[in-house]
Amino acid sequence: MSLLALFAQTVRIAIPYLFAAAGGVLAERSGVISLGLEGYMLAGAFGGTVGAYYSGSPWVGIACGIAAGLLFALVHALVSLRFRADQVVSGIAINLLVIGLTRFLLRLAFGSSSNSPRVAGFTVNPLIAIGLAAPMALAWLIYRTPFGLRVRAAGEHPEAAETLGVRVRRVRLIAVAASGALASLGGVYLALDQHQFTDEMTAGRGFIALAAVIFGRWDPMRAAIACLFFAAAETLQIQLQGTQVIPSQFIQMIPYLLTIVALAGVVGRAIPPASLGRAE
Repeated sequence: MSLLALFAQTVRIAIPYLFAAAGGVLAERSGVISLGLEGYMLAGAFGGTVGAYYSGSPWVGIACGIAAGLLFALVHALVSLRFRADQVVSGIAINLLVIGLTRFLLRLAFGSSSNSPRVAGFTVNPLIAIGLAAPMALAWLIYRTPFGLRVRAAGEHPEAAETLGVRVRRVRLIAVAASGALASLGGVYLALDQHQFTDEMTAGRGFIALAAVIFGRWDPMRAAIACLFFAAAETLQIQLQGTQVIPSQFIQMIPYLLTIVALAGVVGRAIPPASLGRAE
């Protein structure tokens, strides 16, 4: 395979990571832990599949996928911000809830516990261009706009922000909702690219995206570079599977091993937003 083809495959694989990592950066810069990215992605994939299947339009699928991810993000925001629950526990609960709920609804909607029927997709998927543009747009939002300043203030010094008139809880709510919408687009992309929904099809991509957020030190562009790195590892995994030189079980571990190695080298030096995980 040519280098150009390998690069194109890496970009295609990176799109779900880019969407989820963008959502993770936005929420965590506001001070809310984004452990539920996997759940948002899976909800988006299922919502996108249902919308595209029953309407026949992938555009409706995108809208339904965003709505599904937004719904669970709002649940996380409600539990974390309104009731001040532990954000790590809330994120894990969201992931488990979505896994069980999509499995139940998959059987209810399509009579299968493993996969949906085929759905319409795009000839040229616009989500690729949107996914590549998302980190740049987010960097502009965070560093160049008043709202971005409020997001950073909410994540670093919420008490000081409140004294200056910033409604921290509202800023965090908007950031978490937007993170759910962004991450859901990663799931929608997977579903429309594969033309169906399969049980647990996100396969840990939300966790890898969260690792990219940490590896990128909560900066949109650095997180995007980390996403491309992890996507390149997955591309390498796919290429090696055809060689039969290494047992397939070890090959499938490559992206996750590289994630652990990368984080092991950066976590001790990465400084998260000062109020990350702290209830306002």
